[in-house]
Amino acid sequence: MDSCSRTTLDNQSSYDSMMGPMASEETRAADTRTAMSPIERDTSATPSAPETPPKPGAPRPWVIRLVTAGIVLSALNLRPAITSLGALLEEVRDGLGMSGSVAGLLTSVPPLCFAVFGVTAPRLARRFGPAAVVCAGMAAICAGLLIRPYAGSTAGFVALSALALMGIAVSNVLMPVIVKRWFPDRVGSMTGLYSMVLAVGTSVPAAATVPLTHAMGGRWQLGLAVWAAIAAVAVLPWLPLVRQGRDGAEQAGAGQGAVAHTAAAPGAEPAQAPLRITRSRTAWALAVFFGLQATAAYITMGWMAQIFRDAGVSAGTAGLLLAVTMVMGVPLAFVIPRVAARLPHQGPIVLVLGVCGLAGYAGLYLAPAGGAWAWALLLGIANCAFPLALTMVGMRARSSAGVAQLSAFAQSTGYLISIPGPLLVGVLYQHSGGWGLPIALMAALMVPQMVVGFLAGRDRTVEEEAGAR
Repeated sequence: MDSCSRTTLDNQSSYDSMMGPMASEETRAADTRTAMSPIERDTSATPSAPETPPKPGAPRPWVIRLVTAGIVLSALNLRPAITSLGALLEEVRDGLGMSGSVAGLLTSVPPLCFAVFGVTAPRLARRFGPAAVVCAGMAAICAGLLIRPYAGSTAGFVALSALALMGIAVSNVLMPVIVKRWFPDRVGSMTGLYSMVLAVGTSVPAAATVPLTHAMGGRWQLGLAVWAAIAAVAVLPWLPLVRQGRDGAEQAGAGQGAVAHTAAAPGAEPAQAPLRITRSRTAWALAVFFGLQATAAYITMGWMAQIFRDAGVSAGTAGLLLAVTMVMGVPLAFVIPRVAARLPHQGPIVLVLGVCGLAGYAGLYLAPAGGAWAWALLLGIANCAFPLALTMVGMRARSSAGVAQLSAFAQSTGYLISIPGPLLVGVLYQHSGGWGLPIALMAALMVPQMVVGFLAGRDRTVEEEAGAR
């Protein structure tokens, strides 16, 4: 065996020992899917013949660990800008003299920014490389979170919030791309890890911001700015990867599915013409599914505690119920993507989550206080459609370039779809004087979510439906 082969085998052994038992089962799943798609074998996998050994540019174990750390730290920073503000919104309004209408508008700014800025991520990634864009995104989050509490005006606060949300938007889109390129045989496990950490980054700031603010003398500015420290740390793992070149080592495929090497960027995929993504029925189904699940998630985060409070549940208990709903995403966000990656059709998982959502809404309608804990658990399970959607983004395209286009299209279109939902629930609640109509709307939206999610879960890729230009 020559030195290049020994080096590659040593690197793979180190990587497998790090990733643990999850590696073998997902590799078997990926092999099954690859066997069903000869085109994918030709375009994404390195020939296994002994006479064609991998080149020496394969990623080293420390680089793989660095990418994993970057993914984890980045995921941790994709929600604190939103949930920490929600915890101190009343103090922010009083401190800045913000009107109620502007404060209400802030709840719709995140999906709007995700839609507007997320669509630019693939173009930025092609020009500067995914690692550079995510690194810049983390820096933007850090700057926005650090400076916005001291802006001194509503306009400045909103503008700096938009800066942080811009960094979140591009990172949202590129996380599935990086997972696909670095871990092509472990999409489910890595997406699960990313989704689980994202759930932690959603729930912890919501619960900890107020106690931290009190511990720091009750200054809401410090309570918001403290989350910038985590974003600053998240910049660090990406810096060495940016220095490796435009596309860096994240273009390398880890494991048995490593992509072909090029002289300019070791492990880089061959250049591909952009897909006509809007011609793909799967892309549209996934975009609508993403939008409807985001609608349900934002409605839950924004209104569920108020539903329980109006039913006679105490404010403290209502907050705990909302926390239970959010925390359900931590373990399930790790389990569901792994299960989904082993199935050729993810539609059955979509249906199970949808049935849980319908049962939770029925409970809120019929006995919101009597079975509050059960409804919170059911809606927490239903909200795990988000990690499932991310997993399907990685599975519905063959190449990382295809994943980039699909991720940008599905997330940008989906977040646009999600904008009216929370506002419409508020309008119905205000005009009807109760929660009957809003809950009926939530349940009605769950039906098309199940339909389009089932269609998006079919075993096909956007490359099959949308040819290159």
